[in-house]
This record gives sequence, structure tokens and C-alpha cells, in this order.
Amino acid sequence: MNKEVLIQLIEHMEKFEATLPENRSYALPEFVGYLNAQAGTELPMRQVAGDRNAFVQQVREDSNSDVGILITLMFRYAKTYIKKALQDSPIQTADEFAFLITLMTFDSLTKTELINKQVMEKTSGTEVIKRLAAQGMIREFADASDKRSIRVVISDKGRIEIIRILPEMAKVSQIVVGNLSDAEIKTLSYLLKKLDFFHNDIFMNKRHLGLDDIMQEKAI
Repeated sequence: MNKEVLIQLIEHMEKFEATLPENRSYALPEFVGYLNAQAGTELPMRQVAGDRNAFVQQVREDSNSDVGILITLMFRYAKTYIKKALQDSPIQTADEFAFLITLMTFDSLTKTELINKQVMEKTSGTEVIKRLAAQGMIREFADASDKRSIRVVISDKGRIEIIRILPEMAKVSQIVVGNLSDAEIKTLSYLLKKLDFFHNDIFMNKRHLGLDDIMQEKAI
């Protein structure tokens, strides 16, 4: 039996390597993720489109759109839970929480640095910073080495509030992973981190490009 399992493992490795660009190396977690995907039960996607969905089905068959749809839905589910966690807090949005929790880990950041770390457009990020400053959750001050830059730091009020609501946000994290096993959570975490590195490079260095140019640059 062990020999048969080993043979199957080698066969899966050959199939996995065939999906990679020529001579590209890979890490063990990538192969484990592939194995999990092969071993898992195929789940039908929850019905989102109506009866007249022939066009939608055609698009889904010709692309990886299910992934984009499901990530968007997961984001909306998470926002719903975060709203419940923040219902008694002056911190009102997931963006405000994300800005503050990031500032908890730095002495200070420039506004641009903070906004980029949250993968937001400058206009939207600036509005979040304005709201937090108005609430007294952060303080702004001139950068000593660059007078054109404004730095931000979390205030004592912001720090106290973040610590207070962390237990509620921990509940959100538990709910979001839902009915996944520990192994599935680790695999999902690995895959999402891999995608984050891929897309953060686009956001930081190539967001000025059009879609076709991005696909060409990233060899998609």
C-alpha cells in the first residue's frame, strides 16, 4: 500500500511540474497546495447568476473568474463581521482599523507609506487618515528630514482602543476561516500570501499600466 501511495505521489509531482514554466523551481508548500487541490472534493459554486446565465457561464468556462468572484464575496462577508466587531467603537471601518493596527507596529510612517501599505489609492487613504486624526486616534507631524512629508503616529487614545477591540477582531478571524481544517487554512494562507506578493509588485511598480501591459509584464 505504501508503495502505491509513493507511485501516486510521483505521478502527481510529474503532473504538477508539467503545469510550471520550463526550469522553474518550486517550494514544498506549492506542491502541497497542488495536492490538496487534487485531493479535495469538487464543490459547485453557489448560484449567483439568474436563469439567463448562458453568457456568465461562458465567461466562467473561459477564465479564472470564479476566483475573483469568490475573493470579492469573502471580502464582503469579512466586512459584515468587522462591522459587528466595531459596533461599539469609535473606529468605524475596516480601513480605519487596518491603518491603526499598522501604526501600532511602527514608530511612525509618512502618509504615503501608510497608504501604500494598505494598498489604497491616495485620495481614499487620505480620507481615512483625516477621519482618524479628527477622532484623535492618530497624530500628524512634519518629517524632520523632509519638510514636504507629513508623518503619522498612533495616539494613546488610538492605542488603547485598538487593544480594547482586538478580542472582537480575533473572533472575526475565527469566523472568516469558517469550516476549514487546519491544513486547509495553512494552504489558503500560503496561496493568498503568494498572490499578495504578485499583486503588490503591480500596485507599487506597475499600476500605471493597462491590463494588457500588466499581463505582458507579468507573463500571465
